[in-house]
Formats: sequence, C-alpha cells, structure tokens
Amino acid sequence: FVPFWVDTKNGYLRVRLCSQARAIENECYVAIAGSVGNLPRVDNVNIQYAQSAVFSPSDVYFPHDATLAEATANAEMMIYADVDLDKLKLLNTEGSVNNLKDRRLDLYNLNFKAAPAD
Repeated sequence: FVPFWVDTKNGYLRVRLCSQARAIENECYVAIAGSVGNLPRVDNVNIQYAQSAVFSPSDVYFPHDATLAEATANAEMMIYADVDLDKLKLLNTEGSVNNLKDRRLDLYNLNFKAAPAD
C-alpha cells in the first residue's frame, strides 16, 4: 500500500512507475492511494494531483497492462480490485520470470526470524 500526496503529474508518475516496478519485481499486488482536490484553508496545500490504482505483477496470469483497477485522474472516487493470492503462488512456480529462483544466494537471501515465545 502506497499512500501519497503530490502537486504535479510528474510527481504522480514517479510514484506510479515506482509502484508498478515494485509489483513486478516483488511479484505482489500494490495499491496506490493519492489525495485529490484542494484544501483552501491549509497553507501550501491548495492543489493536488492523484490517480489511485491497484497494480499486479506483469505476467501471463494477470492483466496485460498489470493494472487491476484505476481511478479517474483528480476525481474523488473509490476503487476496488479482487486480488487472487493463488495466482501469486502460481506465478512463483510457473511464471515467465522467476525472481526468487534466479536470485544470487551469495548476494541475497531470505531469512525468517521467529517471534519470541511468551
């Protein structure tokens, strides 16, 4: 989940493109939620730019543009998307790119730290 506030489309595109990259690299869903409209009584926060969305990995089991849902730019609205965790599991075993399998274990590994017993 990536909440954001930006005042220009350039700032929005930075948030959007980085979020889409995280969904692809980490093989996960990413939702971005931005603030739109104006706040005339708040200093320096009179104009905002946003287009909330939900992104998926970019692979055969997901939409071709890796976007599950997308709001209209600069419109106050709610969006939703069904996220299928089974598709993520399938992606990890049968996807066209296997990020976890292809990682270099000499440079990167995953560790699990158990919570202390009460």
